[in-house]
Amino acid sequence: MRLPIPRRPRRTTPPTNTVADARTPLEGVDTVLADLDGVVYRGRHAIDHAVESLTDVARTRRVGYITNNASRTAEAVASQLSGYGLEVGADDVVTSPQAAVRLLVDAVPAGATVLVVGGEGLTSVIEAEGFVVTRSADDAPAAVVQGFSPDVGWAQLAEASYALHTGIPWIATNTDWTIPQERGIAPGNGTLVSAVHTAVGRLPVTAGKPETPIFAAAVERFGATEAAFIGDRLDTDIVGANAAGLTSVLVLTGIDGAKQVLAADAKSRPDFIVGDLRELLQPYPETVEHDEDDVHVVTVRAASVAVRGHVVRVLSAGDDPVDLLRAGAAAVWGTGKAIYGLDVDPALHADR
Repeated sequence: MRLPIPRRPRRTTPPTNTVADARTPLEGVDTVLADLDGVVYRGRHAIDHAVESLTDVARTRRVGYITNNASRTAEAVASQLSGYGLEVGADDVVTSPQAAVRLLVDAVPAGATVLVVGGEGLTSVIEAEGFVVTRSADDAPAAVVQGFSPDVGWAQLAEASYALHTGIPWIATNTDWTIPQERGIAPGNGTLVSAVHTAVGRLPVTAGKPETPIFAAAVERFGATEAAFIGDRLDTDIVGANAAGLTSVLVLTGIDGAKQVLAADAKSRPDFIVGDLRELLQPYPETVEHDEDDVHVVTVRAASVAVRGHVVRVLSAGDDPVDLLRAGAAAVWGTGKAIYGLDVDPALHADR
């Protein structure tokens, strides 16, 4: 269906600016927290413009890194980031095992025996807090803590299931369904947690994104008063940042793209959408909305999208596909309808 465009540019409502003109995504922010996979690197390789951009940000703001991946220590993560040219130490990295230990301290007595499903990134943190690590349910553990490791198999999942049938606390570092790898997308800790959940009939308390403990740990460590979080996934990064009261920035260099953004529910809508990290310190384009007869028009720079009833159409693609996505997202979200209830122009979510 083609939307008619009014012949005269008559406004029946004043323009609505959803983002102040010339404001950058980091305006008023003193601490920037960044996800890793899909934001800084993918596999062993740094993402284009990420290192230079974060280096620029670090000149004026505190920068920290948050990861749900429990398979590596903070020291190992810092070493990898340093290898790309970033100035990063272990204290600059907040891991989901570190957040999980905060929950564990409140759940069981000091020095208790804990059954761990996971690798060194998890066991090292738990042992450093004074807990005794076991791999066997026969050792009567006081809790189970589960995190991702590529070496986790049926035997470890079975031991967790045996122990959890006694009703002890169960803490998961994170529940990401997938984890990006150089060869593609692989099953994440969420799939392993789901296997145990199916066996024991209950769910764990989760420390990592999208839950708030990992964000609270980062804000506390870095002494942030106004923090922004940069992520590439709506369901973990953006949902978590929004729930924690942080400014949320979605970068389109990782998992989620136009289709996911347009379909995002209220909890998973980012405050800012950027194509890559260079845009963090650049003026963010103004979003202008107005009505022309029975058509609602959303414009971001040269990109323009119109809505009439349940029909969403591109009027002008503009010069930047990210601007078109920004306009399209504002248009779709502004309808108050779920994406499946709309007739959306395919040009808004075409692969680029």
